[in-house]
Order: sequence, then C-alpha cells, then structure tokens
Amino acid sequence: MNALAIFTTVFLIAGLFFFIAGTIGLLRFPDLHSRLHALTKADNIGLGLVAVALMPQAPSIFLAVKLGLIWLFVLLASAAVSQLTARSALGHRAQLGSGETNDPGPV
Repeated sequence: MNALAIFTTVFLIAGLFFFIAGTIGLLRFPDLHSRLHALTKADNIGLGLVAVALMPQAPSIFLAVKLGLIWLFVLLASAAVSQLTARSALGHRAQLGSGETNDPGPV
C-alpha cells in the first residue's frame, strides 16, 4: 500500500466517523436545535474529509477542484437551510424538548 492509498483510507475512515457521529446525534438528541447542530457540524466535517480523501485520487486538477467546490456549495447550503429550519421552528413555537419551551426570556 503506497502513501496515497493510506492517506485516502485514513481520511475516508475519519469522514465516515463524523457521518456516523452526526447520525447518532440526530437519533439521540431530544430537540430540533441540538439535532440540527449535530447534523450540520458533523456532516460538513465528514463531507470535507471525504472530499479531501478523494482529491488526490482525481485524475485531473479540474476534478479535484470540482470536489472542493461541491464541498463549499454544501457548506453554504447546509448553513442556510439549518438557519431557515431553526427560525421556522422558533416562529411556530416548536417544543424544544422534555418540558422546555423556546421562550427566549427577557430581551
């Protein structure tokens, strides 16, 4: 196994770890906001690690740059969608968890 294959394998396994951690967070956290946090953070890091792992394997620089741009687009889209989802839940007075409300208290 050469150094490039080891690099790719290590980063793919690290990316898989973050994807699994985000999925576990989605299933185990009690409320919408903490679930969103787990998904956006862990999945973005996981996708970044997978993209970094695949970049050296790309047959051309153009395809490696394309992988980076895909990751950047997903980062931007994920942040925007998470923000909109959280604001929508807050606007609809979604219940956050066991007995908690989303009342921000005195402002």
